[in-house]
Amino acid sequence: MEDLERILANNRMFAEEVTKNDPGFFERNAGKQEPHFLFIGCADSRVPLEMLTGVLPGEMFVHRNIANQVVSADLNLLSVLQYAVEVLDVKHVIVCGHLQCGGVGAAMQDQPYGLVDHWLGGVRETRRRHAEELESYRTEEERFARLVELNVLRQVHNLSRTPIVQEAWKRGPRPMLHGMVYGLRNGLLKVLVSGVDGIESTRRLLEREQRRVGD
Repeated sequence: MEDLERILANNRMFAEEVTKNDPGFFERNAGKQEPHFLFIGCADSRVPLEMLTGVLPGEMFVHRNIANQVVSADLNLLSVLQYAVEVLDVKHVIVCGHLQCGGVGAAMQDQPYGLVDHWLGGVRETRRRHAEELESYRTEEERFARLVELNVLRQVHNLSRTPIVQEAWKRGPRPMLHGMVYGLRNGLLKVLVSGVDGIESTRRLLEREQRRVGD
């Protein structure tokens, strides 16, 4: 109960501080949702979205799952994506992975983990597809970090292939897709790919996926 009370106390402090600095903030924020971003991230509790980006309530629409994946059969994600793109008209969709990701780490192993193995199939396929490159790294930590990056690039590509995004691009170069990785040890976002907004930039993304980030 102490942990719950701490959360509630922090909430009261948050509301009081915001109201003191901007008395009309919550009333305005309750009126209409107009985010600029859709953020697709990992469910990991060590990735404090609002804290690391500095966004205010109402600025970012959010979807989280294990290992920040865009799976064509995931109706939850597709519903969020459709609403964000077709109703909220977001300018940017960000796929953000993070180093030391438990889901990606599990996908690097051959041992079974139960139900989650079904969800990690895509990450394991990315691992198999890039096995030669991953083996070229000297340490397991380097291979782990690179698979996190490759997973993000693959999910941005998956986004670009969804009918929702494809139809939006027929109307114009929006939304722009971006791929990033968050460093747990330094708190910084590393941009892997940015500004994917059509067929040509999707082709460049595929080329980027085949190269080592940093080459």
